[in-house]
Amino acid sequence: MVTPSQVAEMIQTGLPDAKLKIDDLNGGGDHYQVRVVSAAFEGKSRVQQHQLVYGALKQAMASEAIHALALETLTPAEWEAKSPVA
Repeated sequence: MVTPSQVAEMIQTGLPDAKLKIDDLNGGGDHYQVRVVSAAFEGKSRVQQHQLVYGALKQAMASEAIHALALETLTPAEWEAKSPVA
């Protein structure tokens, strides 16, 4: 089992500027839905963006501490365009 704060710490180790939204989908600490916004994604394909996140979570994924991961990756500009204007 991995806590949401541990998931955040792992991702931010690999992507220090990452803004995160993490949801534990089943309450068991092994199925997560994660949104990651990072400037490190600029100029990268969606697959490359996901690879960066998976790389940061490699150990937890390999040990099956995280069994399932629904992932959304965005650049800051994409997040800004997606966010509603106040």
